[in-house]
Amino acid sequence: MKVGLVGLGGMGSAHLANYIKMKETGEGIDLVAVCDVDEAKLKSGVGTAINIDPNRKTFDLSAFNLYTDMEEMIRSETLDFVALCLPTHLHAPMSIKALEMGVNVFCEKPMARSAKECEAMISAAKKSGKKLMIGHTLRYWEAYVFAKDYLDREVFGKMRGAYFYRGGSTPKWSWQNWLLDKDKSGGCLLDQHVHDVDTIVWMFGLPKAVSTVGQNLIEGSGYDVVSTNYIYSDGKVVNAQDDWTINGEGYGFEMLFRINFERGALIFEKNKLTVHPEDGAEYEVEFEGRNAYYDEVVLFSRLIKGEDVFDYIELLESHRQTILLAEAEERSADKGGELEYVTAS
Repeated sequence: MKVGLVGLGGMGSAHLANYIKMKETGEGIDLVAVCDVDEAKLKSGVGTAINIDPNRKTFDLSAFNLYTDMEEMIRSETLDFVALCLPTHLHAPMSIKALEMGVNVFCEKPMARSAKECEAMISAAKKSGKKLMIGHTLRYWEAYVFAKDYLDREVFGKMRGAYFYRGGSTPKWSWQNWLLDKDKSGGCLLDQHVHDVDTIVWMFGLPKAVSTVGQNLIEGSGYDVVSTNYIYSDGKVVNAQDDWTINGEGYGFEMLFRINFERGALIFEKNKLTVHPEDGAEYEVEFEGRNAYYDEVVLFSRLIKGEDVFDYIELLESHRQTILLAEAEERSADKGGELEYVTAS
């Protein structure tokens, strides 16, 4: 299966490392072309260091055909799919263009800058007959998959409350500083907090309303600190917070969750998941140490091959609801935390 990678920024560098590993392990996924508008990156092969992987890497790109234009790459290569690792405001137009050119698309999260753009992407996928997948990687992250399974099987009974947090230093590493441009990234709310928004949609479905407070601390970047209460008809208590202004030396990045049930709790922090049964001793879950960024691409390749791994239109609709919910949060924050009601349409 031949792949073209578009974008060599932070996530593009992470994807590149995974594709090189896939080649070495005989996964059947072969990166053949790399595209970036910054020709200097293609010449140097120097990747971008980000909060979750602060080690700057240098790649040997001599094995790949190099391009500065995605359309030229698609016309020149025989590709099974393109992996788009681009600024958020480009997700919709570039995904739609690639689909229209007859290529399957794996697009990094978030799906798009707006729910309306998400609708256009879904429509383009249906019309082209090609597959589209969004890299909301927490749906494939071992600790989150474990929690989702406990929820669905009601291992500890009904869920009472859940708290999600992620935060870290300000992302100053992006190309032309697009991450700190609200119009391009949506700020912390749509770029980083959206991971937990998507997890909440996946685990609990859309709430009936949200109340969000936020602060803009970096000029032009949108909300940099956010906290949202999600209001559900059955009364369960759900909150998620994010802050990308924690700039203390060595802090880096952190994500965690706590989910409380009728007869126990799950606590994930410092990359460890601990199970707390009400009637027994706590214990740490031992995972295989899988790479969710790697696994989601392999899953997409199986979908393209025709395997019935998931309903990709249904999954896209779920990610559209994630953006719909994030938009409701932003409206609530704009009104100082007033309740903002949410509908699926």
